[in-house]
Amino acid sequence: MMALRMEKLYQLISSAGTLFGPPTSTEIRACWELCRLHNNIGFWVVWLPTAWSIAMACKSHPEIPAASAIHRALVYVPLCLGIKSMIMTIDDLLDCDIDALVERTRDRPLPRGAISLRRAWVFFGLQVSIGVYLAANILSKTALYISMFVWPLYVIYPTCKRWTNLAPIPLGLMFKIGIFMGWSDVSVDGAVPWRVLAPVYLGACLWTFTYETVYQHQDKLDDLKIGINSPALLLRRYTVPICTTTALGFLCLVAYGGMLNGQGLPFYTGVLVAGIILVTTLQRTDVDCPAQCEAMFLTTPRIGQTILLGLVMDAGLHRYAKGFAAI
Repeated sequence: MMALRMEKLYQLISSAGTLFGPPTSTEIRACWELCRLHNNIGFWVVWLPTAWSIAMACKSHPEIPAASAIHRALVYVPLCLGIKSMIMTIDDLLDCDIDALVERTRDRPLPRGAISLRRAWVFFGLQVSIGVYLAANILSKTALYISMFVWPLYVIYPTCKRWTNLAPIPLGLMFKIGIFMGWSDVSVDGAVPWRVLAPVYLGACLWTFTYETVYQHQDKLDDLKIGINSPALLLRRYTVPICTTTALGFLCLVAYGGMLNGQGLPFYTGVLVAGIILVTTLQRTDVDCPAQCEAMFLTTPRIGQTILLGLVMDAGLHRYAKGFAAI
């Protein structure tokens, strides 16, 4: 009897050692891929709205030290990388069965067996632990509480394609929450001008719907075969006109939020240039050509960066005009 118990204990210890042991080089590479660290578009679409918000706060409150604003924007870089990486990991964990059936994703780490599902869950648990610790210790209380509103979406979003064609909506809601967080982190009292930022947030969600819908057209044939939902299958040949409408809605709402914040000409110029890039690229995109859909998606960071440049220039000129120091 004692020997049987010892054997079971040994098996348990051995199993735990296998599950929690040091990663192999193959597993390290697999974790890198799970986080999409070889493709950082996900980082840009999370960080840029946060940076927009910080720049808008600097325009509204030129007394905010520029060095403080830059520091907070830089602090958000690892946080946004972590959030993006965590979402990509949970997405692969919950979608590994689907990914194995789709041409574009069947070579991802889990479908090809580069890491086991159990070990990938351990890696995700590590990501969550580090992420919660950093968020609790780096973010202001207001920013932390705001972020908590979208935490459930981190798990809900990867399941969306199984029951709805509108997965870009929860994706936009969680990816663009930084619009409220950035301002609250640099303001003296942590106050958030909801009336000003809400249009920008809603517009950014429309932006997410726009580029994600076109991106999903790459997988529509496989999605149709295996019975998976996507906005590409919902809109089909109406994708370009509808996404042009959502793109214009994005630009108008961002511009409206800027108007409420008293933004100036550099900001509106940035929005105009970003809009030209977005709309002209959309109009040239053949949604039946995966390469063109990918090319359109790859322009996404440039659009957000152009708006950010306009916001930074606007805040800088305003500070100069008001006679505030550069730092």
